Amino acid sequence: MDLTDMRWRKSSYSSGNGGDCVEVASIPSGTAVRDSKNPAGAFLRFSPTEWTDFLTAVKEGRFAG
Repeated sequence: MDLTDMRWRKSSYSSGNGGDCVEVASIPSGTAVRDSKNPAGAFLRFSPTEWTDFLTAVKEGRFAG
């Protein structure tokens, strides 16, 4: 998949120095996620259902330590 045309975005909650961030992009098959410190590196792909399930779990606090 060609990353050059993907529009990556960061959360407004990201730290101001650019570290500790993930970026997301919409792709034809769902959503892609990558580490902002390594934009040329690997990324994860999520189907629309997987992404929705993940966001729901985050909002419900299921990943809180």
